[in-house]
Order: sequence, then C-alpha cells, then structure tokens
Amino acid sequence: MTNSLKAFAKELRKRPTDAEKLLWKYLRLKRLEGLKFRRQYPLDHYIIDFICLEKRLVVEVDGGQHSEEKDKDIKRDAYLNQQGFKVLGFWNNEALRNTEGVLEIIRRNCL
Repeated sequence: MTNSLKAFAKELRKRPTDAEKLLWKYLRLKRLEGLKFRRQYPLDHYIIDFICLEKRLVVEVDGGQHSEEKDKDIKRDAYLNQQGFKVLGFWNNEALRNTEGVLEIIRRNCL
C-alpha cells in the first residue's frame, strides 16, 4: 500500500457522501453486533468504503458514477473475493431510503 493511497483514504474520510455518513453512524463504535468496522480503508490497491476485518466483510456504497465504472467494480469485487472477503454493494439512494434494510443485510452477513 502506498503512502498516496493512505493519504487519499484520509481525504475521503473527511468528505463522506450522505449515504456513507448515515451508515457510519450505525457501523462505528461496534454498534452493529459488537463488530469493529473501519471506513475508507486502504486494502492493497483499493480503498474500501466499510470493512469488518474480523468477518472478512466489505460494504461498498456507490453513487451513479459507478454505473459507468462497472468493470472496475467487478474487477475489485473479484479481487476481494479471491482474498477471502465477501462484498456487499449498495447504491447511495438505497442506503438513504432503506437504511434499516441495508443494515439488516449487513447484519445477516456478519452471522
């Protein structure tokens, strides 16, 4: 992992999307099932929105720009799966409008 990736992750933590802010409110401080989640976590050559290392679970929350970057996301998910991570992906509007549903899916994947 490069220092520039770490610095970029730190910048992303300073300016989260509304969906990331909302989910982080529920994931931080071990509020979900007592599990530690990290946000904007540099992992190899990717920056992960949310990750629970203990459960090897990655949560990505993406806006509309990712519909144009679908190939990059597929490649990222495949790489993370090869590393033993399960990847859950949600759209920003889904996280904002159905927060409880998104949290329930995350919770079920942590069991």
